Amino acid sequence: MRAVMLRELGGPEKLLVEEIPTPTPGPGEVLVRVRAAALNRRDAYARVGLYPGVKLPAVPGSDGAGEVVSMGDGVAVLTPGDPVIINPSLNWGPDPRFYGSEFSILGIPVNGTFAEYVVVPAANVFPKPAYLTWEEAAALPLGGVTSFRALFTRGGLRAGESVLIPGIGGGVATLALAMAVAAGAEVWVTTSRAEKLQRAREMGARGGALYTAEDWVRGLRRDLGGGFDLALDSVGGQTFSDLVALARPGARIVVFGATTGAVNNLVMPRLFFKQLDVRGSTMGSPADFSQMLAFVTEHQIRPVIDRVVGLENVGEAETAMEAGELFGKVVFAIP
Repeated sequence: MRAVMLRELGGPEKLLVEEIPTPTPGPGEVLVRVRAAALNRRDAYARVGLYPGVKLPAVPGSDGAGEVVSMGDGVAVLTPGDPVIINPSLNWGPDPRFYGSEFSILGIPVNGTFAEYVVVPAANVFPKPAYLTWEEAAALPLGGVTSFRALFTRGGLRAGESVLIPGIGGGVATLALAMAVAAGAEVWVTTSRAEKLQRAREMGARGGALYTAEDWVRGLRRDLGGGFDLALDSVGGQTFSDLVALARPGARIVVFGATTGAVNNLVMPRLFFKQLDVRGSTMGSPADFSQMLAFVTEHQIRPVIDRVVGLENVGEAETAMEAGELFGKVVFAIP
């Protein structure tokens, strides 16, 4: 089968499309013919060794959708040809509050979806929502479950609340925007580009701010009417401190990433005098994934796709993602 292989750490040029053996499902596993896969920032982090548990060589890719080809022993609920979407959270464990010691994410160290075929546990495949194309379905799993858990399971979002999503444009952020709007929230965003702010408004955002502008925090606080009820932070660094400043008393900040690094110079009295809740979140449990699928199906939410390309363009796609050029997901069509 054709697959993207990463044999050594380094730049995008280390991602090579090769012919490798098609895997065989073991007990409790299924072989899926991947029709489309999608890129995540995690893939770029793993490529340079900035993600825990990297073991090479391996096939990257966490997001994918396709058709069941065959099943290992003990799998009786699936049949060949079933259209499925893959939950990339492997071995979550028994506690819905936190993943267990055996948890990992599909795609390095476990061979992932940037291939014509992938083997995954049968428990990790779900019926593909019929209204989604292969490309849309592939763009949903990681960003969808991350957004859903951050907004609802951890964030406790309620209709009528104000939500702030910094750094709009990435796959998780755009899905979180769509979900929050569908839930009846008033959504605000930040970005460095005016065109991304306009795209967010077209998706239902009430407004936002360009964080490159002078004194943008003061202006956004005014627009928010005193602050937000819930913020999702995947950025870290100065952005987290800005969110603390923008929060209304009793607000929640859910953190699931730190792309700009450590938080320095945090004014701690803002945190405790405002009685803020800071909550961590990572990926999602099987229940989160199932509930996410039900939610997006009920509201007919479609992931935003920036571009659809072939596997041979994986290096270029990661470069564009790291440069902040995307609005939505890059999807790899795998004919």
